[in-house]
Parts: sequence; structure tokens; C-alpha cells
Amino acid sequence: MTDADDIEMRRLAVRRADMKLAFRSHLMAYVGVNGGLVALNLITSPGYFWAIWPMLGWGIGLAAHAASVYFNGDGLRDRMIEEELEKLRRTRGQ
Repeated sequence: MTDADDIEMRRLAVRRADMKLAFRSHLMAYVGVNGGLVALNLITSPGYFWAIWPMLGWGIGLAAHAASVYFNGDGLRDRMIEEELEKLRRTRGQ
């Protein structure tokens, strides 16, 4: 493996780690804010659980973010690139 390969692999690893950290920050904001909304809801109007609506709306966005990081999008693209690189390395090594 050349230095250029190492640099590129490190760049991809940093990118993946940054994406995962960004998702974790998003998740923590979701938990914190919605926890506060639930508490506010229970204090101000315990007969109607209105906090579900922002939780659902934001939850859809959070799920899409998770999918882009862990199941789809760049994560999938990166894995496919790695698979192709491995195939090319095996082919050239023969």
C-alpha cells in the first residue's frame, strides 16, 4: 500500500467518524429537547400529549440522518468504494 493510499484511507476514516459524531450530536439534541418538551407538556397540560407531534416530526429527520450515516448514502458509497478497491488490489496482485 502506498502513502497516497494511506492518506486517502485516513481521509475516508476521518469523514466517516465526523459523520457519526454529527449524528450522535443530533441524537443528543433530540433527546434533550424532547425530554424538556415532555416535561413541559406534563406540567402544563397533562390531559393532552401534544409533545408527540414535534417528537414525530423531528424523529423522521433523525431517522433519515441515521440512515444516511449508517445504512445508506455516503456510508454505502464508501463501503462500495472499499469493496472495489479490494477487488482491484486482488486483480493487480495476481
